[in-house]
Amino acid sequence: MVEWLFALEEEAAARQAAGLRRELLPRDPGDPVVDLAGNDYLGLSRHPEVIAAAARALADFGLGATGSRLVRGSTAAHRDLEAGLAALLGAESALVYSSGYLANLGAVRALVRRGTLLVSDAHNHASLVDGCRLACAGRAGREGAETLVAPHKDPDFVRRELSRHPGRPAVVVTESIFSVDGDLAPLPELYEAARAHGALLLVDDAHALGVIGPSGAGGVAAAGLSGAPGLVVTATLSKSLGAAGGVVAGPRQLHRELLDTGRTFIFDTALPPAVAAGARAALRLLESGDDLRADLHARARRAVDRLRAGGLEVSEPAGGVVSIAAPSPDEALAWATACRGRGVAVGCFRPPSTPDGRARLRLTIGVGVPAADFDHAVDIILKERP
Repeated sequence: MVEWLFALEEEAAARQAAGLRRELLPRDPGDPVVDLAGNDYLGLSRHPEVIAAAARALADFGLGATGSRLVRGSTAAHRDLEAGLAALLGAESALVYSSGYLANLGAVRALVRRGTLLVSDAHNHASLVDGCRLACAGRAGREGAETLVAPHKDPDFVRRELSRHPGRPAVVVTESIFSVDGDLAPLPELYEAARAHGALLLVDDAHALGVIGPSGAGGVAAAGLSGAPGLVVTATLSKSLGAAGGVVAGPRQLHRELLDTGRTFIFDTALPPAVAAGARAALRLLESGDDLRADLHARARRAVDRLRAGGLEVSEPAGGVVSIAAPSPDEALAWATACRGRGVAVGCFRPPSTPDGRARLRLTIGVGVPAADFDHAVDIILKERP
């Protein structure tokens, strides 16, 4: 075997021994599994109005966008989606990407100038982590950027570190609801700390959009910060909207910067128009979905109470993410596999996906799951515990 393939085999064997092997598990249209692993929080991915809007755009534009947004990939569906997102998020403008991952990479790089200090929460999503890494790799006029990893949800640390660098351009980077444990960032305190030192605040609202805030406008809106100066919001469209893609929302000057220089926007094929149109229909439903949000929070509370009563270590959810500690990566995988064998899909988070090195099962609360099935799934999780 050639040397590089042998090295890959050795690394794969080491991951296998550590319980870190990953596998693809394709699902069929009629999959009977109770889904507590996907991110369709409000059950909108299959809503008739969403499907109908996507079908109309599919007939009008075809399967793909056929090009980047700046060539032939922009359509009326993209324009309408961006206008709706900007209005909901209280931003001057919004720019839609083909994924939330690319939106975060683009947003971080656009906010970095020469010598910028990025203060990034230790539990941030990989897309934010990678955005900071790429920004600090340097490009013309932006060398010398530095990332400082802040302890999880610690505005005092942020305030202290920013005060040590007076006059230095800085960006505080955080999620609103964190993707692994589902806890809520102290956004008002982080914003105050950032503005006191002239820094920007970048908030990934992926797990909060549609779940909290007035009309489901997300964590930034829930904190009373919609449209605040010095604040940029990103989100994915693949969770509460049940679609795909990502968005960067903020001032018009940032929009122009992303259009002119953002490589993850300029050189990427656009989100398919059918997906954009479906997401726009989902956005309308999301804004009027207070009953759906109430159901989601009630389910999350019920699940947490039952799991804790069973002796499990469970996070306190701010939205639709419930995290259950597992003894080890191997036992987390065995637990998730046993649940799947009983007809329940749960997330299995192991290093390096967990920022603190601890293995977890992650449940995502979706109101599209019938209530009786949801409660039965919690029973199975308890019965199959290691």
